[in-house]
Amino acid sequence: MSQPGSPAIAPLRFEPILKAKVWGGRRLERWGKVLPPGTEIGESWEIADLDATDPGGGGGQAAHSRVRGGPWSGRAIREVLGAFPREMMGACPLSAGGAFPLLVKFLDARQHLSVQVHPSPAYAAAHPETHLKTESWLVLEAEPVRGQPARIFKGLRPGVGPRELREAIEHGRVPEVIHAVEAIPGECHTLPSGTVHALGAGVLVAEVQTASDTTFRVYDWAREYGRQGRALHVEQALANVAYEPAPGARQAPGEGGLIAETEFYTMRVASGGVELAGSRPAPVIVMGLAGEGTGPDEMGRGETVMVPAACAVRLRFERALVIELMSRANRGRRPD
Repeated sequence: MSQPGSPAIAPLRFEPILKAKVWGGRRLERWGKVLPPGTEIGESWEIADLDATDPGGGGGQAAHSRVRGGPWSGRAIREVLGAFPREMMGACPLSAGGAFPLLVKFLDARQHLSVQVHPSPAYAAAHPETHLKTESWLVLEAEPVRGQPARIFKGLRPGVGPRELREAIEHGRVPEVIHAVEAIPGECHTLPSGTVHALGAGVLVAEVQTASDTTFRVYDWAREYGRQGRALHVEQALANVAYEPAPGARQAPGEGGLIAETEFYTMRVASGGVELAGSRPAPVIVMGLAGEGTGPDEMGRGETVMVPAACAVRLRFERALVIELMSRANRGRRPD
């Protein structure tokens, strides 16, 4: 099979992978997604490169984004990474098996998502079949539901330890022991591995996370929504919970200010456009938050572009989320 040459080292757009969810809705149509009729869609996976997913989360199948347009149209992201590893990733390492290390989504919650926790570093080291998951949610929309403000659940209330949490899980009282905050558009919530959390009804977010679908569920809101509850993972969850307070929300302090900074990625919101030099240490992902894109270097609301590390480009947009993957070479430095 012949391979395209240098034209692949250009900004890449991917076909979204849509996920039907019992808690989903139809708002992603307002973000440019073509949704199947009569189906509640909870997630649009913008960039994904997973060999397997959790049956209760991603559906159990592999998920590999495919390029939309250009010389690599229809090819899986893994194929592009394998053909041009240095040009695509710079000094940023791939995950095991040569996979792209982040999973990037839009999420639309019409109902509360399950209360869950992801593996801690110690647990993941002892259980190779699980993977760390640090994630960040940038709130894009927050609509009141049932007369209540849209909320984000994260962290445990003061005084809740392992015994209190176990009792709450066993007696179906988890909402009484988790901390809830109002979801405010423009705020970003970062949730390190081990943080008990749930996205609340009425909230639509852009989510950036490490490429893991390992989830331990402790509460599924079955009684509240009259739906069949899914299996809980009590012992696994209790082995991973972080009992210290969850990080507070961050709003960009000014144009280009950081809203998330982890060892895996940084996030900032920018207006007008972004100019990226070539030969950067890591790729950059840009998610359009407003406006309409009319040209190859213009981005509209709901559109996601991955800019390879070797690609020099100026992208124009009204407003966008700019995500830079972290490598040893770029820690502590913002994107150009």
